Amino acid sequence: MKPVTVQSAHSRKLHVLEIALLLGLAIFFVTGGVALRTQDQLAEKVVRLHILANSDSEEDQALKLQVRDVVLARATEILEQSADRQEAEARLRGQLLELEHLAAEEIRAEGYDYPVTVELTDTPFPTREYDGFTLPAGEYLALRVVIGAGEGHNWWCVVFPPLCTAASSDVAQTAMAAGLTEDQVGLITEDTEGYVIKFKAVELWEQLRARLAG
Repeated sequence: MKPVTVQSAHSRKLHVLEIALLLGLAIFFVTGGVALRTQDQLAEKVVRLHILANSDSEEDQALKLQVRDVVLARATEILEQSADRQEAEARLRGQLLELEHLAAEEIRAEGYDYPVTVELTDTPFPTREYDGFTLPAGEYLALRVVIGAGEGHNWWCVVFPPLCTAASSDVAQTAMAAGLTEDQVGLITEDTEGYVIKFKAVELWEQLRARLAG
């Protein structure tokens, strides 16, 4: 029997390591592919709220939050009886001018003359953690409020289902009441260790999809 040389033992270790890395990558991308499909389905059931401040000055950031409060309060009332995303979108589209008027009034009341636009549009978002849930990166329909130049830090949440105003302990129940499945609720409410790998894979898949689309 030939003795195992140092070189052959080293080659065997490298081979095992290569297999382990390939298996790890396969699991990573399969997990991400499944999570990406779940994210796509999730995006069809939610409406994000996206408030963009004029700038990063202390005054403009404070104004952003005041505009957020009035828009969020009225949007929550508008969507209170919505059974699903389709109905929520229809209700919001019918009230965009009212929401824009409310935002403009709040801006003027605070002594600013910034223009403001309110629209419903598909918007790309990064992975975002909230109190009690996390949404994976991807494109979502968003109620988008742009104050002035819209160049400041922005504020994101979910206006339908009303997760912006739900207590963290009520997130799962609120989401399922709006038609999200157990898998979708599980994706957004898993603990940190559970979602980090999935969401990172989703981000990579989204980047690849964007490049192919471009």
